[in-house]
Amino acid sequence: MATEIERKFLVASEAWRERADEGISIQQGYLCSEGDRTVRVRLTASSAKLTIKGPTRGIARQEFEYDIPGRDAREMLDTLCAGAPVAKTRYRIEHGDRVWEVDVFEGANAGLVLAEVELDSEDERLELPGWVGREVSDDPRYFNVCLSRNPYGQWPS
Repeated sequence: MATEIERKFLVASEAWRERADEGISIQQGYLCSEGDRTVRVRLTASSAKLTIKGPTRGIARQEFEYDIPGRDAREMLDTLCAGAPVAKTRYRIEHGDRVWEVDVFEGANAGLVLAEVELDSEDERLELPGWVGREVSDDPRYFNVCLSRNPYGQWPS
């Protein structure tokens, strides 16, 4: 069984850009989101993946990911996804012994910038970079599946 253990934070400053890679453009959509389970399709310039995620328990959840043809991913995004596709640029930043991913959202979610880091265990001690703000790991509004249905740009101020 594959398990994803991930913490998610708002980004508090632009300081992360100093050490970020060039970033990759991502489009993703949700074929199914039934309660606490999702089936996602993701397309980048170099890959296409189908991902199945189970219920979140704390900061962990089952995750299974499979390569698929890019044409199939494009067709699924264009015709089968519920809600709007989520568009973002993902940057990778090394900090301590971890690689952080910063997602700068576009389109209906423009203005939202989130940082994520994957861990080996739920109780793992984590060194937070200075540019990381409030933790939102347990706030479902920040889950990408929720952003596809209720985009950040539509949230009340």
